[in-house]
Amino acid sequence: MLNKFKQIQAALAYKNSQNYGDFAILKSDVLGAKVSTEVADKLQNVVGYHPKIDLDKLIEYPQGTFGREYAKHMKINNLQPLNISSELEEVAQRNVFALRYVITHDIFHVLLNFDTSYAGEIGVLAFAAAQNYSKSLKISLWFAKLLYPIIAPRQIQAIIINRKKGQELGENANFLLGYRFEEHWEESLNRVRKNLGLPQI
Repeated sequence: MLNKFKQIQAALAYKNSQNYGDFAILKSDVLGAKVSTEVADKLQNVVGYHPKIDLDKLIEYPQGTFGREYAKHMKINNLQPLNISSELEEVAQRNVFALRYVITHDIFHVLLNFDTSYAGEIGVLAFAAAQNYSKSLKISLWFAKLLYPIIAPRQIQAIIINRKKGQELGENANFLLGYRFEEHWEESLNRVRKNLGLPQI
């Protein structure tokens, strides 16, 4: 109990310092995000893998490249990459699911072509749930199906469509969470999609 209290204190401290990547991974760690042995095995390729993402560098890449499209998405939506500091290396090594899910969330938005609205978010969540990353994501999707139409009634039709689309994409794509996206910024976005079993857009 004391250890959990210390984890919460640490998470809040990072939130207040605006280290959002650190806060996000600590929050996931506190909430006890767990994965099956099968999923953990698929994540071995990315244990402790969290190279710093530099949007100013990526935005200079050629039009249509994965890196540039990701940077455009982030800048248009006034988002920052959830980089993880070296102080949290122990957490990153211990909870690789939390690490990769935090870092890759906005990358998924770009690859799956979902915006950052409630309808877009449920699309990404449905994809992750369909890929069987963790039981907690399936529970989150269940709550989102109930809450999002109430929160955003004008998006009800899009929420339903994107949930189904995300599920279908998740069932047919490769296992994305174990992919080292950061090594493919210079490739075309459609090539990356093709390599991951995602449709061209």
